[in-house]
Amino acid sequence: MLPRLQLQHITKRYPGVLANDDVSLTVQPGEIHAVLGENGAGKSTLMKIIYGAVKPDAGEVHFDGQPVHIRSPQEARQLGIAMVFQHFSLFETLSVAENVWLGLDRSLTLPEVTRRIQETAAAYGLDIDPLRPVHTLGVGEMQRVEIIRALLTNPRLLILDEPTSVLTPQAVEKLFVTLRQLAAEGCSILYISHKLHEIRALCNACTVMRGGKVTGVTDPRTETNASLSRLMIGADPPALQHHAHTPGAPVLEVDRLSLPRESPFGVDLVEIALQVRAGEVVGLAGVSGNGQRELLFALSGEDQRAPAASIKIAGVAAGRLTPGRRRALGLHFVPEERLGRGAVPEMGLAHNLLLTRREAVGPLGWLRIGQLRAQAADTIARYRVKAAGPDAPARSLSGGNLQKFIMGREIDAKPKLLIVSQPTWGVDVGAAAQIRAEILALRDAGCAVLVVSEELDELFELSDRLHVIAKGQLSPSIDRRAATVQQIGQWMSGLWHEEVQQALQEKESAHAAP
Repeated sequence: MLPRLQLQHITKRYPGVLANDDVSLTVQPGEIHAVLGENGAGKSTLMKIIYGAVKPDAGEVHFDGQPVHIRSPQEARQLGIAMVFQHFSLFETLSVAENVWLGLDRSLTLPEVTRRIQETAAAYGLDIDPLRPVHTLGVGEMQRVEIIRALLTNPRLLILDEPTSVLTPQAVEKLFVTLRQLAAEGCSILYISHKLHEIRALCNACTVMRGGKVTGVTDPRTETNASLSRLMIGADPPALQHHAHTPGAPVLEVDRLSLPRESPFGVDLVEIALQVRAGEVVGLAGVSGNGQRELLFALSGEDQRAPAASIKIAGVAAGRLTPGRRRALGLHFVPEERLGRGAVPEMGLAHNLLLTRREAVGPLGWLRIGQLRAQAADTIARYRVKAAGPDAPARSLSGGNLQKFIMGREIDAKPKLLIVSQPTWGVDVGAAAQIRAEILALRDAGCAVLVVSEELDELFELSDRLHVIAKGQLSPSIDRRAATVQQIGQWMSGLWHEEVQQALQEKESAHAAP
């Protein structure tokens, strides 16, 4: 049987960077093949070459045994290659259906595409409204759009770049059923993920890359998380130290916060009550699109409609304060959208520090450029960000490396309150361990931390207490040690009400018993 895809001696250079160095890779029909490596290892560049978005400097590509020169994504799609990017390629002013329609056969009408989106979404558990404008979607919902768009092309080779980073455990299992079904039907799948347990559970082959080179090919089903980690980064990731800690006074207090949605496709916030104390990490779980975006906008100051006293930061009524005034109270914030909100794409890393850090600004507003570059260089070095220096544009970094820089920028500001959404989205095992360790170090130093994530393993590693948000409502707080992944997964469907009511009834019965 001829290989579905065969890459031979692929090389790609950028100024100052050898992204792919003599890379060879073979994928068989019906194979789910993982590509594993650190951020900046060359995985995304290689996938873009396969998809026609990047032209290699040297090497050959064979598809179903035939040599091909894929000059554009359109040519790739004609061959039967579909790709779900980590950084989404969606037009924000268009609807979901219109975005999907752009990538499909023009013989289909928009109503036909809308119907097929609804059928595919229902079949694969990827809930989405085809008529919603993309700018009203959260990151997890945008990811669903990309996956549906790829599935509708009936691909022969499907490339998935971090497809489960914002899915619930139940949704991940459902996606895996879909992927296994596609593979059984002969579709080949290239799967990029930093979740080692997923690769071991799903994939039957794995190519490991480091520094732009292939360092090994293995069957992940015969490996452990530790052995895959060693193949990828050359060492075991450091173990997290979660010290017992007595939290202090409340730093963030949210009291009966209710806000109507700003768009017809948003979510109403209903009676949100939340407290984060100095020296604790509170985790917020939930399926994307259940009010996280609206709550984070209200907490960061991007939405200033909340009653002043409904949000307090360090005891100060902050519901109507601007983001800058909240920052003066000690709040630092990492949004889920890295490019556009977390960083200005065209600006260099040094100047991106100025979005939230003002140490290099003189008393008359003059910039101390040398100090600014030194600060950026320090963040790059400390968090091992792969970039061409402090002046490298933010958009030139891989998603994981930009995430490391933004997280480092906010952590190094020594905030009193850190609110972070998806802290390790798209970063490799070693970098994720470092970011989580830095968050716990902040907590141990007395910072109050609110972590919003759809990755339950991460929340269980970091949090002292957990909440779940569903349909704009917040569950009661639960101690991390008393919670289970299954329970939190059920609460993410909004099922905590019955459980809490049952517990109250049992408590009342116990008190009433003679």
